[in-house]
Amino acid sequence: MKALVVANWKMNPPTFREAKKLLETTRKAADATEHVTLVVAPPAIFLRELRARHKGKKIAFALQNASAEESGAYTGEISLAQGADAGATYAIVGHAERRAMGESSDDTQKKVAAALAANMTPILCVGEATRTASAEYFGVVKEQLRIGLADISSSQLGSVIISYEPVWAIGGEKTMSPRDMHEMAIFIRKTVVELHGEKGMGVKIIYGGAATESNAANMLRDGDVDGLLVGHVSVDAPRFAALLQAIEDAT
Repeated sequence: MKALVVANWKMNPPTFREAKKLLETTRKAADATEHVTLVVAPPAIFLRELRARHKGKKIAFALQNASAEESGAYTGEISLAQGADAGATYAIVGHAERRAMGESSDDTQKKVAAALAANMTPILCVGEATRTASAEYFGVVKEQLRIGLADISSSQLGSVIISYEPVWAIGGEKTMSPRDMHEMAIFIRKTVVELHGEKGMGVKIIYGGAATESNAANMLRDGDVDGLLVGHVSVDAPRFAALLQAIEDAT
Protein backbone atom coordinates (compact mmCIF):
# COMPACT_ATOMS: atom_id res chain seq x y z
CA MET A 1 0.00 0.00 0.00
CA LYS A 2 1.25 3.47 -0.84
CA ALA A 3 2.03 5.98 1.90
CA LEU A 4 0.02 9.20 1.76
CA VAL A 5 2.21 12.30 2.12
CA VAL A 6 0.51 15.68 2.42
CA ALA A 7 2.86 18.62 1.85
CA ASN A 8 1.40 21.60 3.72
CA TRP A 9 3.26 24.65 2.41
CA LYS A 10 1.40 26.94 4.83
CA MET A 11 2.04 30.63 3.94
CA ASN A 12 5.03 29.80 1.75
CA PRO A 13 6.65 30.66 -0.60
CA PRO A 14 6.24 34.44 -1.00
CA THR A 15 6.02 34.53 -4.83
CA PHE A 16 4.39 32.47 -7.55
CA ARG A 17 7.73 32.17 -9.29
CA GLU A 18 9.13 30.41 -6.23
CA ALA A 19 5.97 28.30 -5.94
CA LYS A 20 6.42 27.06 -9.51
CA LYS A 21 10.02 26.13 -8.78
CA LEU A 22 9.07 24.36 -5.56
CA LEU A 23 6.33 22.38 -7.30
CA GLU A 24 8.74 21.32 -10.03
CA THR A 25 11.34 20.04 -7.56
CA THR A 26 8.57 18.36 -5.58
CA ARG A 27 7.29 16.69 -8.75
CA LYS A 28 10.73 15.37 -9.61
CA ALA A 29 11.11 13.94 -6.11
CA ALA A 30 7.69 12.31 -6.38
CA ASP A 31 8.52 10.85 -9.79
CA ALA A 32 11.44 9.00 -8.19
CA THR A 33 9.04 7.06 -5.95
CA GLU A 34 6.60 4.23 -6.54
CA HIS A 35 5.17 3.85 -3.05
CA VAL A 36 4.05 7.40 -2.26
CA THR A 37 0.78 9.18 -2.96
CA LEU A 38 1.55 12.90 -2.80
CA VAL A 39 -0.85 15.72 -2.00
CA VAL A 40 0.37 19.33 -2.14
CA ALA A 41 -1.43 22.05 -0.18
CA PRO A 42 -0.12 25.38 -1.51
CA PRO A 43 -1.41 28.84 -0.57
CA ALA A 44 -4.85 29.11 -2.16
CA ILE A 45 -3.80 32.08 -4.30
CA PHE A 46 -1.38 29.80 -6.17
CA LEU A 47 -3.61 26.72 -6.40
CA ARG A 48 -5.32 27.15 -9.77
CA GLU A 49 -2.19 28.02 -11.74
CA LEU A 50 -0.10 25.31 -10.11
CA ARG A 51 -2.78 22.72 -10.85
CA ALA A 52 -3.01 23.91 -14.46
CA ARG A 53 0.75 23.54 -14.87
CA HIS A 54 0.79 20.02 -13.45
CA LYS A 55 -0.67 17.70 -16.09
CA GLY A 56 0.29 14.39 -14.55
CA LYS A 57 -1.48 12.21 -12.01
CA LYS A 58 1.43 11.93 -9.58
CA ILE A 59 0.36 14.90 -7.46
CA ALA A 60 -3.06 15.84 -6.10
CA PHE A 61 -3.83 19.20 -4.51
CA ALA A 62 -5.44 20.28 -1.25
CA LEU A 63 -6.88 23.39 0.31
CA GLN A 64 -5.18 24.43 3.53
CA ASN A 65 -8.47 25.81 4.79
CA ALA A 66 -11.96 26.59 3.49
CA SER A 67 -15.33 27.82 4.67
CA ALA A 68 -18.18 25.41 5.23
CA GLU A 69 -20.52 27.94 3.66
CA GLU A 70 -21.41 27.49 0.01
CA SER A 71 -21.41 31.22 -0.84
CA GLY A 72 -22.39 34.60 0.52
CA ALA A 73 -21.14 37.60 2.46
CA TYR A 74 -18.02 36.02 4.00
CA THR A 75 -15.25 38.44 3.10
CA GLY A 76 -11.89 36.78 2.67
CA GLU A 77 -13.19 33.22 2.80
CA ILE A 78 -12.87 30.51 0.15
CA SER A 79 -15.61 27.94 -0.37
CA LEU A 80 -14.95 24.26 -0.92
CA ALA A 81 -16.69 24.52 -4.29
CA GLN A 82 -14.26 27.27 -5.31
CA GLY A 83 -11.35 25.14 -4.16
CA ALA A 84 -12.64 22.17 -6.12
CA ASP A 85 -13.04 24.33 -9.20
CA ALA A 86 -9.41 25.41 -8.81
CA GLY A 87 -8.29 21.78 -8.78
CA ALA A 88 -8.22 20.70 -5.14
CA THR A 89 -9.49 17.23 -4.27
CA TYR A 90 -8.51 17.31 -0.57
CA ALA A 91 -9.15 19.84 2.20
CA ILE A 92 -7.25 20.19 5.46
CA VAL A 93 -9.73 20.77 8.29
CA GLY A 94 -9.01 21.91 11.83
CA HIS A 95 -5.24 22.28 11.58
CA ALA A 96 -3.80 23.29 14.94
CA GLU A 97 -2.77 26.67 13.55
CA ARG A 98 -6.37 27.30 12.45
CA ARG A 99 -7.68 26.17 15.83
CA ALA A 100 -5.24 28.59 17.48
CA MET A 101 -6.87 31.37 15.44
CA GLY A 102 -10.30 30.49 16.75
CA GLU A 103 -11.57 27.55 14.69
CA SER A 104 -13.66 25.36 16.96
CA SER A 105 -14.50 21.68 16.81
CA ASP A 106 -18.02 22.72 15.82
CA ASP A 107 -16.47 24.51 12.83
CA THR A 108 -14.55 21.37 11.89
CA GLN A 109 -17.77 19.35 12.08
CA LYS A 110 -19.38 21.59 9.46
CA LYS A 111 -16.29 21.62 7.24
CA VAL A 112 -15.89 17.84 7.22
CA ALA A 113 -19.50 17.40 6.13
CA ALA A 114 -19.24 20.21 3.57
CA ALA A 115 -16.05 18.75 2.08
CA LEU A 116 -17.71 15.37 1.60
CA ALA A 117 -20.73 17.06 0.04
CA ALA A 118 -18.35 18.76 -2.40
CA ASN A 119 -16.78 15.37 -3.27
CA MET A 120 -13.52 16.34 -1.59
CA THR A 121 -11.54 14.29 0.91
CA PRO A 122 -11.36 16.03 4.30
CA ILE A 123 -8.16 15.65 6.31
CA LEU A 124 -9.40 16.17 9.86
CA CYS A 125 -6.61 17.27 12.18
CA VAL A 126 -6.79 16.38 15.88
CA GLY A 127 -4.25 16.63 18.66
CA GLU A 128 -3.48 17.95 22.10
CA ALA A 129 -1.61 21.16 22.92
CA THR A 130 0.35 19.63 25.80
CA ARG A 131 1.09 16.14 27.04
CA THR A 132 1.34 15.21 30.71
CA ALA A 133 1.64 12.03 32.71
CA SER A 134 -2.06 12.15 33.65
CA ALA A 135 -2.95 11.33 29.99
CA GLU A 136 -5.82 13.79 29.74
CA TYR A 137 -4.79 14.31 26.12
CA PHE A 138 -6.76 11.18 25.20
CA GLY A 139 -9.91 13.00 26.28
CA VAL A 140 -8.98 16.00 24.14
CA VAL A 141 -8.50 13.87 21.04
CA LYS A 142 -11.68 11.88 21.70
CA GLU A 143 -13.76 15.04 21.94
CA GLN A 144 -12.27 16.48 18.76
CA LEU A 145 -13.11 13.25 16.94
CA ARG A 146 -16.61 13.05 18.41
CA ILE A 147 -17.55 16.53 17.27
CA GLY A 148 -15.58 16.57 14.01
CA LEU A 149 -17.18 13.35 12.76
CA ALA A 150 -20.67 13.95 14.16
CA ASP A 151 -22.32 14.81 10.85
CA ILE A 152 -21.07 11.89 8.77
CA SER A 153 -22.36 8.36 8.33
CA SER A 154 -20.35 5.20 8.87
CA SER A 155 -20.37 4.65 5.11
CA GLN A 156 -18.48 7.92 4.65
CA LEU A 157 -15.60 7.01 6.94
CA GLY A 158 -13.59 5.62 4.06
CA SER A 159 -13.56 9.10 2.53
CA VAL A 160 -12.14 10.81 5.63
CA ILE A 161 -8.50 10.98 6.70
CA ILE A 162 -7.57 11.61 10.33
CA SER A 163 -4.32 13.49 10.89
CA TYR A 164 -2.99 13.24 14.41
CA GLU A 165 -0.80 16.24 15.10
CA PRO A 166 0.49 16.78 18.64
CA VAL A 167 0.51 20.58 18.80
CA TRP A 168 3.63 20.65 20.97
CA ALA A 169 5.64 19.07 18.13
CA ILE A 170 4.44 21.18 15.18
CA GLY A 171 7.07 23.29 13.47
CA GLY A 172 10.00 21.73 15.29
CA GLU A 173 12.42 18.87 14.84
CA LYS A 174 11.41 16.82 17.87
CA THR A 175 8.68 14.32 17.14
CA MET A 176 6.86 11.86 19.32
CA SER A 177 8.10 8.29 19.29
CA PRO A 178 6.59 5.76 16.85
CA ARG A 179 5.59 3.68 19.87
CA ASP A 180 3.55 6.56 21.28
CA MET A 181 2.02 7.16 17.85
CA HIS A 182 1.08 3.48 17.63
CA GLU A 183 -0.73 3.82 20.95
CA MET A 184 -2.56 6.91 19.71
CA ALA A 185 -3.51 5.21 16.42
CA ILE A 186 -5.10 2.35 18.37
CA PHE A 187 -6.97 4.88 20.52
CA ILE A 188 -8.21 6.83 17.47
CA ARG A 189 -9.53 3.69 15.78
CA LYS A 190 -11.17 2.53 19.01
CA THR A 191 -12.83 5.92 19.39
CA VAL A 192 -14.11 5.98 15.81
CA VAL A 193 -15.47 2.44 16.24
CA GLU A 194 -17.33 3.57 19.37
CA LEU A 195 -18.80 6.47 17.40
CA HIS A 196 -19.52 4.85 14.05
CA GLY A 197 -19.22 1.10 14.34
CA GLU A 198 -16.79 -1.48 13.01
CA LYS A 199 -16.05 0.43 9.81
CA GLY A 200 -14.00 2.72 12.03
CA MET A 201 -11.27 0.08 12.13
CA GLY A 202 -10.41 0.96 8.55
CA VAL A 203 -10.13 4.72 9.02
CA LYS A 204 -6.97 6.17 7.48
CA ILE A 205 -4.63 7.84 9.97
CA ILE A 206 -1.62 10.00 9.15
CA TYR A 207 0.91 11.65 11.45
CA GLY A 208 1.66 15.36 11.47
CA GLY A 209 3.98 17.04 13.95
CA ALA A 210 7.65 17.50 13.08
CA ALA A 211 7.55 14.87 10.36
CA THR A 212 11.05 14.95 8.86
CA GLU A 213 13.36 12.93 6.64
CA SER A 214 14.91 11.51 9.81
CA ASN A 215 11.79 10.01 11.35
CA ALA A 216 9.48 9.38 8.36
CA ALA A 217 10.45 5.76 7.74
CA ASN A 218 10.33 4.77 11.41
CA MET A 219 6.96 6.47 11.92
CA LEU A 220 5.44 4.65 8.97
CA ARG A 221 6.96 1.31 9.95
CA ASP A 222 6.27 1.38 13.69
CA GLY A 223 3.71 4.15 14.24
CA ASP A 224 0.69 2.34 12.74
CA VAL A 225 -0.04 5.21 10.34
CA ASP A 226 -0.87 5.39 6.64
CA GLY A 227 1.15 8.49 5.89
CA LEU A 228 2.40 11.89 7.01
CA LEU A 229 1.28 15.51 7.07
CA VAL A 230 4.53 17.40 6.46
CA GLY A 231 4.90 21.09 7.30
CA HIS A 232 8.15 23.05 7.25
CA VAL A 233 10.18 20.26 5.63
CA SER A 234 7.83 20.30 2.61
CA VAL A 235 9.06 23.74 1.53
CA ASP A 236 12.72 22.74 1.83
CA ALA A 237 13.18 20.93 -1.49
CA PRO A 238 16.31 18.87 -0.63
CA ARG A 239 14.91 17.77 2.72
CA PHE A 240 11.52 16.90 1.27
CA ALA A 241 13.15 14.86 -1.49
CA ALA A 242 15.12 13.03 1.20
CA LEU A 243 11.91 12.39 3.15
CA LEU A 244 10.20 10.85 0.12
CA GLN A 245 13.27 8.76 -0.62
CA ALA A 246 13.42 7.54 2.97
CA ILE A 247 9.83 6.34 2.65
CA GLU A 248 10.59 4.70 -0.69
CA ASP A 249 13.64 2.92 0.71
CA ALA A 250 11.63 1.62 3.65
CA THR A 251 8.84 0.09 1.56
